[in-house]
Amino acid sequence: MRNVIQSKLTPEDQKEIDGLISEMEQKVKDKLAALTEAERTKYGSINEQNKLLVNKVRDYHKNSPNLSAPEIDWKDFEKDYDARNFLETRMNRLQSIVYQMESTKKMHDYDNYRDALIDYGYAQYRKGAGENGYTEKVAELKQFFPRTNGTGSDQF
Repeated sequence: MRNVIQSKLTPEDQKEIDGLISEMEQKVKDKLAALTEAERTKYGSINEQNKLLVNKVRDYHKNSPNLSAPEIDWKDFEKDYDARNFLETRMNRLQSIVYQMESTKKMHDYDNYRDALIDYGYAQYRKGAGENGYTEKVAELKQFFPRTNGTGSDQF
C-alpha cells in the first residue's frame, strides 16, 4: 500500500518542538486567563463591527484627544488594545500551526487505517487457509467492524 504522507519531522525535530511547547507553557503560566463556560458567556467575544468601533474610538483619541471621555484611563485602554492585538496575532499564527498539524495527523491516520484494513484482510485470508493464530486475530479485529450502515462524516 502506498502511503499518502511520509513523516518529515525527525525525532530531533519532535524533541525540539516539545521543548519549545514546554517553554511556552512555562512562559504563560499564571499570566493568561482560563475562563469558565459561564465567564465565557458573560464576557462574550467582540465581533468585527465592534472591533471597528474600538479602532475608531482609538483613532479619535490619538488624533483628537480633546474629544475623548475623561473618565477613561487611556493608558490602560492602549495597554488593553496592544495586549489584545498581540494575543490575536499570535493566536492566528498558532492556529495555522495547529491546522497544519491536524491535517498532517489526518494523513497519517489515513495511512494507518488503510494499512490496518490490509492487515485484517490478510489475516482473514490466512485464517481461511487454516493457519494457526489467525482465527483468534480475526475474531479480535472483527469487533471493529459493526454491521451498521451509519458512517461518520469525518471517518474513513
